[in-house]
Amino acid sequence: MDKDKVAEILVEIGTLLELKGENPFKTRAYANAARTLEGLSEPLATLVAEKRLGEIKGIGEALEQKITELVETGKLKYYDELKASIPPGLIAMLDISGLGPKKIQALNKKLGIDSIEKLEAACQSGQVAELEGFGEKTQANLLEGIGRKRAYASKHLLSDAWLAAEPLLENLRSLPEVIRCSTAGSLRRFKEICGDVDLLASSKNAAVVIGFFVSQPGIVKVLAQGETKASVILEGGIQCDLRVVSDSEFPFALAYFTGSKEHNIVMRQRAIQRGLRLNEYGLFRSKEETRDPELLVACRTEEEIFSKLDLVFVPPELREDHGEFAAAEKNELPKLVEWSDLRGALHNHSNWSDGHNSLAEIAEFMDGLGLEYWAITDHSKSSYQANGLDAKRMREQIKEIAALNRKFTDDGRAFRLLTGSEVDILKDRLDFDDELLAELDVVVASLHVPGSSEAENTKRLIRAAENPFVHILGHLTGRLLLEREPYPVNVTAVIDACAATGTWIELNCNPHRFDLDWRLWPYAKAAGVKCVLNPDAHRNAHAGFLRLGAGVARKGWLTKADVVNTCPLKTLAVQL
Repeated sequence: MDKDKVAEILVEIGTLLELKGENPFKTRAYANAARTLEGLSEPLATLVAEKRLGEIKGIGEALEQKITELVETGKLKYYDELKASIPPGLIAMLDISGLGPKKIQALNKKLGIDSIEKLEAACQSGQVAELEGFGEKTQANLLEGIGRKRAYASKHLLSDAWLAAEPLLENLRSLPEVIRCSTAGSLRRFKEICGDVDLLASSKNAAVVIGFFVSQPGIVKVLAQGETKASVILEGGIQCDLRVVSDSEFPFALAYFTGSKEHNIVMRQRAIQRGLRLNEYGLFRSKEETRDPELLVACRTEEEIFSKLDLVFVPPELREDHGEFAAAEKNELPKLVEWSDLRGALHNHSNWSDGHNSLAEIAEFMDGLGLEYWAITDHSKSSYQANGLDAKRMREQIKEIAALNRKFTDDGRAFRLLTGSEVDILKDRLDFDDELLAELDVVVASLHVPGSSEAENTKRLIRAAENPFVHILGHLTGRLLLEREPYPVNVTAVIDACAATGTWIELNCNPHRFDLDWRLWPYAKAAGVKCVLNPDAHRNAHAGFLRLGAGVARKGWLTKADVVNTCPLKTLAVQL
């Protein structure tokens, strides 16, 4: 087990102990140990093997034993027993927005609440509002959180869906009986929220493929298993459906099951207008629905299907009936941005604030990925919960980044860290004065604590865009997918302001955000506003969010020219 997974379990142990009402010093010890592990400069496995873990400050004998057990066996008896000792309903309540261990403990002790259902009933009867430390507003927020959790119960983040799908897809590709295979559905279209994971394969021996699929690791339950289709539940609760078709049917099935529903309706209508019938089995010369192979218009690929309907190929990300047909008829679809076009990123965090890696670790890692630059934009001082930097620490960081860049120059390496800040947009000003902002390479202005109205939030964002030292507005609507709705903001007014000032808008690639929403990018693009694809990385592995973000940017019709951080460093430096 690697250090990130170990740290994750330690944090969860601390949360569970807090849920049980344990000594706060004990609960914090686990969180502190997790942070210590995340900041290690050498492999955790090496420290365990050489029995040096106990030499690290904050890792006592008990923690050393637990961490060693996790690393060596992948399991921890103490952790399993701790989870088993707590009612599952209390653990499930942790998923309700605004409900932490202390409040859950209070609800349990004072009202006997041990499930989400009992919590909902207590809120509806007004009991929760009467408890000290809760009140009417908290009660209303809890009911809203319960409703949101229920509505999103069968929905999953794009990142989780890809994480579930990719190993299954790779394993299918390795099977000799599989001719072609692909993702389909909302996952292939890069929707920010997915339902089921849809996989499609072609084969001459469907039974073998289905049997292989249902025996894969990570499958919790087989829901259905037929001759050409199987449905399973994966770890994490995601349903995955596999369909197996003949290779001649594959392009038609791929187009059909990729969707969307609205896109497919138009495709079928276009076929009918040309005296054809299009379905998941083929494109047929017929005025009636059919599967007659004698009437099949052979198409080896999806591109050929589009061609038969007098369209150029429409990339999967654009298949939402949002203007793709008019553009495809005229051969005016843009060449969409690729994640490999990206040269760096301009919104990221280090362990100076709430990130997990040092500046040196970040520089080495990003240089190793072949990137040209990486901006460090740690939080400003008002984000105290994120260990935000004051002016003194900000200037110290600028000096350390300069020293690291000199070292890279001396080593003959072109990679550069850029100085920056994610500065809070406060009610009447930015969190840093202009004098300090002028010293930075990159300034991202973000609204972390919204106002009480759309008008106030919009005014604050526009004021930030009008500051000559602000380059980017970060995660503009503040949404957290499946957790929190966007702040009330007049987005088009903010986009118009950015167009007037030349301020860029971020497409935050964190899978919980993907903010600004892809549906709004065509408007921003038409207004002349540039996009910056930023992972908002808090650890080095988050650089991988750029791949997901590029898929969502493609969904917003963005090209390489629309995305600022496809520029090489020399070109970017002129624009900053």
